Amino acid sequence: MLNSAQLGYITGELNVSSSSAASVIKLLEEGATVPFIARYRKERTGGLDEVQIADIKKHFEKFQEADKRREAILKSIEEQGKLTPELEKKINAALHLKELEDLYLPYKQKRKTRGVIAIEKGLEPLAKRIFEQKERDLSPIIIGQYINDQVPNEEEALQGARDIMAEWINENLESRNRIRRIYERESILNSKVKKGKETEGQKYKDYFEFSQKLKEIPSHRLLAIRRGEQEGFLKVNIEIEDKKAINALDSQYLQGMAACKEQVEMAIDDSFKRLLSPSIENEFAGISKDIADEAAIEIFATNLRQLLLAAPLGQKRVLAIDPGFRTGCKTVVINELGDLLYDTVIYPTTKKMEAEQVVKKLVRDYKIDAIAIGNGTASRETEQFVKSINPEVKSGIFVVSEQGASIYSASAVAREEFPEKDVTVRGAVSIGRRLKDPLAELVKIDPKSIGVGQYQHDVNQKMLKESLDTVVESCVNSVGVELNTASKHLLSYVSGLGPGLAQNIVDYRSENGKFSSRKDLLKVPRLGDKAFEQAAGFLRIRGAKDPLDNTAVHPERYGLVKKMAKDKGVTVEKLIKNQSLRKEIKLQDYVDHEVGLPTLTDIMEELSKPGRDPREELEAFEFGNVHKIEDLHQGMVLPGIVTNITAFGCFVDIGVHQDGLVHISHLANRFVKDPNEVVKVHQKVKVKVMEVDAGRKRIGLSMKEV
Repeated sequence: MLNSAQLGYITGELNVSSSSAASVIKLLEEGATVPFIARYRKERTGGLDEVQIADIKKHFEKFQEADKRREAILKSIEEQGKLTPELEKKINAALHLKELEDLYLPYKQKRKTRGVIAIEKGLEPLAKRIFEQKERDLSPIIIGQYINDQVPNEEEALQGARDIMAEWINENLESRNRIRRIYERESILNSKVKKGKETEGQKYKDYFEFSQKLKEIPSHRLLAIRRGEQEGFLKVNIEIEDKKAINALDSQYLQGMAACKEQVEMAIDDSFKRLLSPSIENEFAGISKDIADEAAIEIFATNLRQLLLAAPLGQKRVLAIDPGFRTGCKTVVINELGDLLYDTVIYPTTKKMEAEQVVKKLVRDYKIDAIAIGNGTASRETEQFVKSINPEVKSGIFVVSEQGASIYSASAVAREEFPEKDVTVRGAVSIGRRLKDPLAELVKIDPKSIGVGQYQHDVNQKMLKESLDTVVESCVNSVGVELNTASKHLLSYVSGLGPGLAQNIVDYRSENGKFSSRKDLLKVPRLGDKAFEQAAGFLRIRGAKDPLDNTAVHPERYGLVKKMAKDKGVTVEKLIKNQSLRKEIKLQDYVDHEVGLPTLTDIMEELSKPGRDPREELEAFEFGNVHKIEDLHQGMVLPGIVTNITAFGCFVDIGVHQDGLVHISHLANRFVKDPNEVVKVHQKVKVKVMEVDAGRKRIGLSMKEV
């Protein structure tokens, strides 16, 4: 559990009550997941949402990390025999890792620095006398006391004393914070091209001679500069005005007698330029990178959420086509559950009549509901072919994003699912399944490979993975998972399960047949009461004997629903079907010390739409009459689909095999700070062509006044 200062910091930072934050932390310590707490423990948290709970969890974990480091620091200083009650109090009061490291800095085991060497030569007492600045003059008599075999003259004695003082200044908490404040307000990031790299590094031309206040640099620009630095094209530094920094230190240290003052002044200058400035510059390089990473990861996470929650076609029979010219179009039939029934290859461009016969026969024989066409090479041509033969499909013809499909088809997951099939067949199956249920299919792919976001390979990979895993978990649990058909990959993201229990569920299902009730989960090896508590409410059983098993009502509240039904003299099934009966129920009558109105309201909402998918309904989409970049001209207005969102705008597929960019300034007829205010991934939009550069494959688009 956190101490009162840590809890106070969280409540102040996140603007939540201390009781809510404390409850969340207690639930986390008890093994509860964020989705479970948000959905089923609203009374205990004061109705905090998933984002707030996840933020509390993040801070809690940082404080746990700080507490571990605090313990190690205290132990180290104590072993050195230097732990005073005052220092121990300061260390225990420090909240964050940075504060702890600052306090520990003077006690860290050091390499042979200039200051350490001077101390070994016996010059520390001289440094103390000078630092106190009480001596009227530094006479040869005073300095002469410190001259020995290792210190041959006065100048070396004074130099050694200055080296020691420079390290004291560098290790002083107030000194470091003074310099930090200046860096925070005024630091400038400069980047220059490295000599001889002008031609090779042309893509970073904008940063060959670049300066901007660090705090004003947008995340995508900073990440681009840092990538240019990492690739060896740019030289980057962060600087502040030396004079201002040295004046801040002078006001902290300079006092007393002139002779000593002069030496301290020299030590301050040396400390700033040699020790403090490089150290704080590195710190701010790290801080600014972390901030840029967080901004980029937030964009990635938002895009991923939109992609995962894209509208599903549902349990339909699908003919899926992975388009191609030379190698033909890989064509597969998948049933309502996503099983592969048949695969072949058709050649619409070279053997059109034969391809037409195959498609029509497959549609007829397998009673196909919809056709899915990948949006890669030859997509438009394949779409034209399919529409021209007018296949009789009830649900329509859809172009499906192939982002990440090649990653899936070559993965261990795909090999396990289809050991006998090659990558082309697996890719086509993935396209078809994405149409049926984007979420269930995309969870099999590393989120980084899905192709949304920006600079995903440049940001902190641990932070990125944690953030994206959280998004996937949130999406899976918000939609709910059909227990009898879900893959182990989908089940692994269900609250409280993970890969091991997910595999056990699939194995149990294979050996014993379908689950007939949620209670049967307790028969799964290693799935105990805690895992059941966390997972059960997010799992659905279509056609279960107990209708509540196909809702988001948690089994711990079945008794409550049954009491409501009994009070109305009907079965639970009839209560679910009869809206007027439900409206008669006074929720206040069922409030007790455990269940409040938030939970009761959720239950009533769920009874009104049992088993309903919360995602939007799928709509058909058709590109305009353009097929290649050369077909475009300025002023054209075309339909398109948003494929990616970045900090500087969004990319839109208009059907010419090259996405166009809608810059943030062209998203709307008003100022837009965040593109997600206006668009989302997979949104259907109308765009105007502003400029076309076929040679560089660049298309400029606008959504203004369209």
